[in-house]
Amino acid sequence: MEKRYYHFEVVAEDKGKRLDKFIVENLPKDFSRVFLQKLIAEGHIVVNLVSSKANHKILPGELIDVTIPKAVKSKVEPEKIKLNIVYEDKDIVVVNKAPGMVVHPAPGSKSKTLVNALLAHCKNLSGIGGVLKPGIVHRIDKDVSGLLVVAKTDRAHHALADQFKDKTASRVYYAVVKGVVQLDNGIIDLPIGRSTRDRKKMAVSFERSRDALTRYKVLERFKNSSLLQITLGTGRTHQIRVHLSYIGHPILGDVKYGTTAIGISRPALHAKTLGLIHPTTKKYMQFKTELPRDMKELIEKLKKS
Repeated sequence: MEKRYYHFEVVAEDKGKRLDKFIVENLPKDFSRVFLQKLIAEGHIVVNLVSSKANHKILPGELIDVTIPKAVKSKVEPEKIKLNIVYEDKDIVVVNKAPGMVVHPAPGSKSKTLVNALLAHCKNLSGIGGVLKPGIVHRIDKDVSGLLVVAKTDRAHHALADQFKDKTASRVYYAVVKGVVQLDNGIIDLPIGRSTRDRKKMAVSFERSRDALTRYKVLERFKNSSLLQITLGTGRTHQIRVHLSYIGHPILGDVKYGTTAIGISRPALHAKTLGLIHPTTKKYMQFKTELPRDMKELIEKLKKS
């Protein structure tokens, strides 16, 4: 994507609109709200030559300048790593990520990531996520397995990002948790923020936090554990792990949030189903996977105990 410029003068009928809403309404539809809000925060969208916030209420006569920066070519090296491709076309790739694979390069994980593997597989990915996250619209933790959708084009990336923001994209997880969950269905509506005790962890917090909503359904109960189906109302970092730990049912194998690794060497959490509207065809698509071998084996052991 080449660098682009846009210029607007606010008219009377737009008085009082939020800056981000005005920009979304007046720019081409291939730019997502998430992307444009990021541009505002980074100072690429200014009002009367001054950086403003997304919630700025615009006034008649104000001049709005928008700079869409040129997409930066990825600096991540392609690596031939086996991938489990569930679906692929010219716009998207849906991958069933193996546990233990980091999604994109970061300090301490600069190679052998999903992005390294994808660049070797399909060469071109969208540049919206930046040089270290080409194509990445959403993530799952390193030790969590399951479905991810990756964008090949900028247009697809914008469309998918809006779906995750608007919650029109759906994700269903399966988790094996400690203890017998009593309620058949439940909702955990508790804010999540950075832990004050350990900056590498998240925690339920009512200060400097963001709303978080998790729904669960009990699929099966064992002697001292339960199998849950989980859907997300929000997508906070470590959300499922933090919420389940807070209510006294941490995920088995999740040493970070309260259980030992008995029976499984990583959190027993799998992104099993992914639903989305295809960015080009506009048709709803749903993808499903089986539970990975380690979770199947864990469940069989629990049934026999």
